Amino acid sequence: MEAFAVPGLPEFEAGDDVAAAIESACDLRDDDVVCVASTIVSKAEGRTADLADYPAGPRAREIASRFEEQTGEERDPRFAQAVLEESTDLVMDEPFLLTETRFGHVGVNAGIDRSNTGGAELLLLPERPSESAERIRDGLPVDAPVIVTDTSGRSFRHGQTGVAIGWAGMPASRDWRGETDRDGHELEVTVESVVDELAATANLVSGEGDDGTPAVIVRDWAFGEHEGSANLYRDLESDFVRQALREWSYEG
Repeated sequence: MEAFAVPGLPEFEAGDDVAAAIESACDLRDDDVVCVASTIVSKAEGRTADLADYPAGPRAREIASRFEEQTGEERDPRFAQAVLEESTDLVMDEPFLLTETRFGHVGVNAGIDRSNTGGAELLLLPERPSESAERIRDGLPVDAPVIVTDTSGRSFRHGQTGVAIGWAGMPASRDWRGETDRDGHELEVTVESVVDELAATANLVSGEGDDGTPAVIVRDWAFGEHEGSANLYRDLESDFVRQALREWSYEG
């Protein structure tokens, strides 16, 4: 397969048509996978905000105060309030905010970005990124899957990588269970998160910082003859790390 950045995309604003911009910038094929950074999806959907939009409540002020005590760094309680309002579950509240978004993604600060915001103070994640991916896909002239990507840290590892937060036109993962390895042993647990792998591939090409390009085409990749699954996020009953964090307390 090959992966290449879509050239010449504009700075997106609320109401802009992401699909039309991608279509006009490159020749698409049915076997392409279109990976779109959540930043431009959020901008096109008007998901920008300012700290003044989030008057801090008691919980947010408590979180900000405790953070300053532990680290010596000041945190605006309005930012903590924004994170709380964009989250359905506060997995950890110290030494950083790890939360679950409305669509199931668990990440730091509910994925709220303060860089490349297009002039606003805050850039929020799309409310329902799989629906965003479906709308972009519907606007393309070809029958190509679409993945909405974001960068995210990972437990037990340094650094961030590209991950999928929304997708349309393809399963989230391919299921290898029941197939055999090269030694003839049956695979019992292998379920491959292909949307995350494609998002990471796109992130290698798109770059970071001020030289990033917000859309990448992955060409000549095939899902293969496997069963597919729509599941990407673990539920609480099967997420043992998250269960353990409920019993954990931070000692700085």
